[in-house]
Amino acid sequence: MIAPPDEAGVAEAVRAAHAAREPLAIEGRGTKRAMLRPVQAARTLSTRGLTGITLYRPTEMVISARAGTPIPEIEAALAEHNQQLIAEPPDTRALFGTEEPATLGGVVGANLSGPRRITWGAMRDHVLGIRAVNGTGEVFRSGGRVLKNVTGLDLCKLLTGAHGTLGVLTEITLKVLPRAESSGSLVLRVADIASGVRALSAALGTPYGVSGAALLPDGHGAMQGCLAIARIEDFAESVTYRLDRLRAELAAQGEAALLGREASEALWRDIRDAAPLNPAPEEAVWRLYLAPSRAPAACAALRQAFDARLLLDWGGGLIWVAGPATEAAHGAVMQAAAGGSFTLFRGPDALRAAVPVLPAEPLPLAAIGARVKSVLDPAGILNPGRLRA
Repeated sequence: MIAPPDEAGVAEAVRAAHAAREPLAIEGRGTKRAMLRPVQAARTLSTRGLTGITLYRPTEMVISARAGTPIPEIEAALAEHNQQLIAEPPDTRALFGTEEPATLGGVVGANLSGPRRITWGAMRDHVLGIRAVNGTGEVFRSGGRVLKNVTGLDLCKLLTGAHGTLGVLTEITLKVLPRAESSGSLVLRVADIASGVRALSAALGTPYGVSGAALLPDGHGAMQGCLAIARIEDFAESVTYRLDRLRAELAAQGEAALLGREASEALWRDIRDAAPLNPAPEEAVWRLYLAPSRAPAACAALRQAFDARLLLDWGGGLIWVAGPATEAAHGAVMQAAAGGSFTLFRGPDALRAAVPVLPAEPLPLAAIGARVKSVLDPAGILNPGRLRA
């Protein structure tokens, strides 16, 4: 493993690998090695040595940090000024069975977003600027510290979600927002997944500013039954008023209960981190992205195919699935995701090497992607095979 202490060291390592035509596995602290396809590489290049917040201006709601900076360190700095990461990225330590926290570069490189995605956008929507090293060892930067700062090709969005295949992120600038003074949740016990999705759609259609809409088909903890959960975040008096109005408007959807701030925040941390799935170490975890109206049929098909444990977020647009790490189960997931998309989020090496971990790209889009790759990483040394065989 190569873990340079600075950006210059990262550039030097990539230049040497480019000259030798030796592939590199790119990672932060290695917390997501079991995600997508396994990379076969001569060496691993880690950004764990690139740590520290380089700029934080609370009044401008902008923060910059090196790519290897642990997410908890960034969250702690923001909390001192009552601010937060907008996209609410999941803490994947339990899912991947690691003790190391995720790094900023890893979260941005994977474009991981949590429940707040439905109202405030994905992680890539809040990346203002990046510094990175391309596949020839050249350092480049894109964007800046304000929202409207891009002319030409938006490299910030290209590298966000590229999983280290287009460049090695070394520094990232993010837009942040104040943390809400209070929050609370409405919990509806519904008859089934279809009823739950309808209830969540109705909640999102109200004017009360729902910032999280999830469905727990098998309950969670002491809460039993199929549960549709809507969250509201704002000033304390406003949260109380809006939750009461939301409960009144959705009274016909199912038996209702309200959660205060502490219980609500604990529940949404579990939803964010997919804790209700509780997958066994040998199991696989998938994420499906579908129109919410198609979620009930997809869930039914998955449960008919295998013993699938489910969690729905984003109003039903995101389906977390846990189940046996077999090609048959993966085939059922691919079929259920038809018309949408899927990610093999976690699985054993044998499965991840044998199956498509992402849907095939349309040929025109694949051709554009290949041209971008040829410019940024002409020798193809950065995380080869990570996304597709």
